[in-house]
Amino acid sequence: MNISIITQYSFIVVAIGTMLLAMATGIVGTISILKGQSLIGDAVGHASLPGIILAFMISGRKSSLILMLGAIVAGIVAFLLIQIISEGSKIEADTAMAVILSAMFGMGMVLKSYIQGNPKYQGASQSGLASYIFGQAAYILREDVYIILTVSIISLALFILFYKEIKVYVFDMVYAYTIGINSRLTSLLIMIITMILIAAGLKAVGAILISSMLITPAVTGLQWSNSYEKVLVIAAVTGAVSAFLGTFISSAVKGFSTGPSIILIMSVIALFSVLFAPRGIVRMLLNIRKMRVGK
Repeated sequence: MNISIITQYSFIVVAIGTMLLAMATGIVGTISILKGQSLIGDAVGHASLPGIILAFMISGRKSSLILMLGAIVAGIVAFLLIQIISEGSKIEADTAMAVILSAMFGMGMVLKSYIQGNPKYQGASQSGLASYIFGQAAYILREDVYIILTVSIISLALFILFYKEIKVYVFDMVYAYTIGINSRLTSLLIMIITMILIAAGLKAVGAILISSMLITPAVTGLQWSNSYEKVLVIAAVTGAVSAFLGTFISSAVKGFSTGPSIILIMSVIALFSVLFAPRGIVRMLLNIRKMRVGK
C-alpha cells in the first residue's frame, strides 16, 4: 500500500468529510439505539431518495445543497406518515417504518427511471444521482465537505445544548414529564438532528448504508461502557477511525468503494466488541461459568 496517499489533497478532503459525518452520526445514533428506534435511520435514508430526484427535476441542477434540502423534505414527510400510521392505527411503529421505507424508496427508483428516459431532462446532467443510492465518497467535493461540516457542527451544538433534556428523555420518560420536559419537542429535535445528518451523508455512503453509520458505532460504544458519556466518546472515536481507515483502504486498493469500506470497518469493530467487550458475549459466558463453579 502507498502510505503517501494520506498527503494527497483528494484523500484529505474525503477523509475530513467522512470522519466528521461518522463522528456526528455515531453520537446521535446512540439515541436511536437506546430508544429502540434503530429502523428510523433506515426508513428516513431510503425515503429521502424521491426527495432528491424531485429536487433535481424541479431545479434541473445537481447542487448538493438543493438535493440535500429535497432529502430533508422527503424525510420529514416520511416521519409524519410513520407517526400518523403508528398513532392512528393498530400498526406498530416498526411495521409502519418498513412500509414507508419500501414505498418511498420504490417511488424514488421509479422517478429516477422516468427522468433517464425523458427527453425533457436530457439537457441536465444526471450523472452522480446514482451515488445517492449506494454512495460515492470518492467524489465528495469541497462544497460537500463544507455542508457536512456545517451540518455536523449544528447537530452536535444542538445535542450539547439540549444534552440534559435529551438524556432524561432517553432514559426516563416519566421523570422527563415530571420535571416539565416536553417529550414531543424533544422527539422532534432528535428527529431533525437525525434527518439533517442523514441528508448530508447520503452522497458519501448512500441511502442504503447511511443507517449503518447511525447504528454501528453506537452498538460498539454500548458494549464497552455503562456510562452514557463514555459511550458517546467511544461511538465518536469508532466512527472517526472507521471513516479514516475505510477512506484509506478504498484509496489504496483499486476497485474498493469508500462508503462500503467504511461500513465494513465499523462492522468488524462492532463484531469484535459484541464478542470481547466488557458487556460482550464472551465476558457474559465467563461470568455464567464462574457462577456455576462457585455453586
